[in-house]
Amino acid sequence: MSTPIRLQYLELKQRYPDTILFFRLGDFYETFDDDAKLVAGELQITLTSKPMGKDLRVPLAGVPYHSIDGHVAKLVGRGYRVAICEQMADPSEVKGLVPRDVVRVVTAGTVTADSSLDAAAPNYLGALARRKGVVALALADITTGEVRLASGPEAEAELFRSAPSELLVEDLTDQPDGFAGVVVTRPQLSDMAAEAELARQFGDHASENLVGAPAEAAALAHLLLYLRETYAAALGTLQRVRHIAPAGVLTIDQRTLRNLDVLPQPGRQSSLLAVLDHSRSAMGSRLLRQWLTHPLREGDAISARHDAVAWAVGHPLERERCQLVLRGMADLGRILGKVGARSASPRDLAALRDGLRATLDLGARLPREGLPPLLAESLHGLAAASEALVTLDAALDDDPPAAFDEGGVIRPGFSPEIDSLRALTRDARGFLLGLERLERERTGIKTLKVGHNKVFGYYIEVSAANAALAPDHYQRRQTLVGAERYVTEELKEHESRLVGARDRLVELEKQAFSQLAESLAANLAALQLVAEAIALIDLVLGLGEVAAERGYVRPSLGADALHIAGGRHPVVEAALGAGRFVPNDCTLDADCQVLILTGPNMSGKSTFLRQVALIALMAQAGSFVPAAEARLPLFDRIFTRIGAQDDLAAGQSTFMVEMVETAQILHQATPQSLVILDEVGRGTSTFDGMAIARSVVEFLHNRKEVAARTLFATHYHELTVLEDVLPRVRNAHVAVHEEGSEVVFEHRIVSGPSDRSYGIHVARLAGLPGAVVSRAEHLLRELEAARGAPRSLAPNGHVPAQPPLFGGPSPVEEALARLDVDGMTPIEAIQKLYELRAAVCARPGEPRR
Repeated sequence: MSTPIRLQYLELKQRYPDTILFFRLGDFYETFDDDAKLVAGELQITLTSKPMGKDLRVPLAGVPYHSIDGHVAKLVGRGYRVAICEQMADPSEVKGLVPRDVVRVVTAGTVTADSSLDAAAPNYLGALARRKGVVALALADITTGEVRLASGPEAEAELFRSAPSELLVEDLTDQPDGFAGVVVTRPQLSDMAAEAELARQFGDHASENLVGAPAEAAALAHLLLYLRETYAAALGTLQRVRHIAPAGVLTIDQRTLRNLDVLPQPGRQSSLLAVLDHSRSAMGSRLLRQWLTHPLREGDAISARHDAVAWAVGHPLERERCQLVLRGMADLGRILGKVGARSASPRDLAALRDGLRATLDLGARLPREGLPPLLAESLHGLAAASEALVTLDAALDDDPPAAFDEGGVIRPGFSPEIDSLRALTRDARGFLLGLERLERERTGIKTLKVGHNKVFGYYIEVSAANAALAPDHYQRRQTLVGAERYVTEELKEHESRLVGARDRLVELEKQAFSQLAESLAANLAALQLVAEAIALIDLVLGLGEVAAERGYVRPSLGADALHIAGGRHPVVEAALGAGRFVPNDCTLDADCQVLILTGPNMSGKSTFLRQVALIALMAQAGSFVPAAEARLPLFDRIFTRIGAQDDLAAGQSTFMVEMVETAQILHQATPQSLVILDEVGRGTSTFDGMAIARSVVEFLHNRKEVAARTLFATHYHELTVLEDVLPRVRNAHVAVHEEGSEVVFEHRIVSGPSDRSYGIHVARLAGLPGAVVSRAEHLLRELEAARGAPRSLAPNGHVPAQPPLFGGPSPVEEALARLDVDGMTPIEAIQKLYELRAAVCARPGEPRR
């Protein structure tokens, strides 16, 4: 026979079978049965047991209520879903079983605890839906209320750019390859159900006003329904829906973001984001991430950003004064998320008030005249902070406590009733302090004291040595090792008065605080716009600071050609320090659509390729760029094929991954794209790779619908003959200075081809044993002697015969040497000749005749 509390737990567990259920019992959250075993192992806490019925003990593992957030974050980070069950009434006021219910389910996409989140990055919940062949993606960050929609090809691109922590799908086949987050399957929604859910959240005409297609409606409805099931309070944070227009965004896929080190990666600290992030607030840092992953394609919008950054560069005093205000500003975006979810604490609202006050100070430090439009618009948006600040100042105490236990949340003078109760509790405490002095005088016991604990309430404590002096009206309450504790009728009367006043005070303060939070939530959309304005100002000032400190220049966009003078790689330059990076020029125009770059290993070819792509990305994101001058076209996409990476989970080798990525580029590139290709074809045999590399260059050059501006780094020096064959192909190489056996990489890009890779020199630098290096040099001389002058791919694309790697006769030569020509008949000689020719011409896999 199970206890009532056991039955209550089992009923809740049955409702949430796929979660770890944390069950509130007093000051602890407990887990039972298999959940307890799992939690004990994952969190490294003690597994014990608890009697839950006749002859029934069940496994138990629990954590204190005040540390629940950290433990839940660990479990969610490991892929678990956690249900939080709370006591729905004060146990002291309930006779019998305390009512309990699950108040939320914490998942990867619905985490809100500050300790579990990266302040500089959003935490997205995503939903994918497919209708009539169209795929749509809905994204929501419930910590700030941000909601975005994308459909068509842009949906998959946005999925990898935004990298949601959790993705809802109707069918697992819709899950894109390579998605690293948690995937949850959901039942398919009818169009009618989707429309009803949108109307419930955004109003009756939401399906017509907010979404453009059934797939978008379904994706957004899935997201809303999931939140209603897991954390319904968070729906109050979602105020506006923004569409991602494909024509307005420079498309960058996850691979390119990784290859260019745009965002931080596990095990690597350096990134473009880290270099450019001089924002003083978390809001500005998150907006910078948004700008870098969603560069623009519309010239006027980009120019508006550049105008704002130019103002920040040109007004250093104003910039620094504003940044002093922004430094240390609370994360208003996420505090407002708590306001929308009705989960803000008194300290949260105090931080909001301080932030709003700083917001008005920020507005006062920006000039009213001469601001570029983007900053002027943001300055105008800051004014909305004043109304909420007045409300908070009137109601909230200057230094409110974290909880309501002892009062002090509401400002004196806001509520007469609260003020009177606060005075009563203050007088009652004063009485108790006076009582201690009075009782010492009455009894003559100098060590007598009045104390309090949660179990016995207020008491008078007398040491054991003086217990005989206690008056008769003292009622013994507790005996300790060295003291006795007593109560009196007078003490009990005043305690009752104090407790009653305190309980009433807490109740009234909670009511007043709730009304304050509701008034702020009613104006949430306007306050979220204030947070967005702060983020934009912070970001622009930070980009201006970076540009001024590092010598970045304003790029000119909309040109017919790409011309970069003195370009530098922003991340490498920051790592090396000022003045140590070797700048380089790059031009891609009507005469040079494809630049083939050759040169030694470790000489800087890949750095040059990446820096050109990063300068283009930074320019269209709205930043100034590391160069002496930059004139750029408006690109529609940036593609990169850099580095070697297996995809063992998908059963793909390094070379297969390379070919798949190259194929995607060739299918999706346009004349408005920028393509970066590094060492295409190196994952297979030399001549197979050389042939593939050449055919890729020819495809990009010859197909008008694909003719993207291309930087192509290679060790296949044979490809340099393409400059003589294809009119818009040019050669460049990395300069090398040789002094005897020593080689110095100058890191300068100069015109013309290179004829050596200096691979053995790099092997020596890497620390290969001297014997290995010497043997390699000897073999290289043999190969070069056997091969003669360096051979190139012929203009017709045919590959000359490859010499044996280690010299020596071939099997055909050996067969010829063994022939007894004098002893053969003419017929036998002709037959043998056919056999030898077949052996030479046979293709791999064909039988030799």
